[in-house]
Amino acid sequence: MRSFTAHWLGRIRYADAHALQERLLAARIRGESGDTLLLLEHEPVVTLGRGAHAENVLVPRAELERRGVDLVETGRGGDVTYHGPGQLVAYPIFDLHPDRLDVRRYVRDLARVMVALASAHGVDASFLEGDSKLVGVWVDAASPTSWPGDPRGAGGASRPAKLGAIGVKLSRWVTMHGFAFNVSTDLAGCGLIVPCGITSYGVTSLQELGMPAPPVEEVAGESVGCFARVFEAEPRMAGKAETQKLLRAP
Repeated sequence: MRSFTAHWLGRIRYADAHALQERLLAARIRGESGDTLLLLEHEPVVTLGRGAHAENVLVPRAELERRGVDLVETGRGGDVTYHGPGQLVAYPIFDLHPDRLDVRRYVRDLARVMVALASAHGVDASFLEGDSKLVGVWVDAASPTSWPGDPRGAGGASRPAKLGAIGVKLSRWVTMHGFAFNVSTDLAGCGLIVPCGITSYGVTSLQELGMPAPPVEEVAGESVGCFARVFEAEPRMAGKAETQKLLRAP
């Protein structure tokens, strides 16, 4: 049976988390470590994926710096994304060998984790695919407890909004990057960009949907069980001392 160790990192800058991911990725490829799940919040940051369009960043770099928002280019898929406090970010460093060697399945599995998290908080969410811009987990902001179905090409009073974004990178079938799930995120940060290059629909959070928004650390703990079920794996939650050792390692 698969197994993984989950670490709660707290709030961390994007560059530091990215460096940690790369170190763990290399160790996993070499077979020197097992599967690891990093759970965290980011300090405010705008990230540019491999498919990013510069015009989707609406604020000059100097203004972002003035507001304390980092701007970082990444190797993940996708366009432009905002991360900030109040958002659960999950970075699985998982080896998909031998039986999960399917990128689309992996992306769907990440979505299933977020759908389960949303359901645990009373929100009926769904995964949209087919259009790379729309890959993620969506809700109807007009009726969060009932998903009306795929909004593409349909009329009606629904207000589709993205609750969770996905962006991944695989190297020799070992994963990095992952998803961002909005719990109590200040959505004003999304106004700095065109999120994922999408202009037709908005972005939302559990709090924005009128649901109770617990601390992100609590939602991170819930996500461990969701990952375990979706990936059919045995989870282990690392203690604080173990996580601090991981962060201090060269």
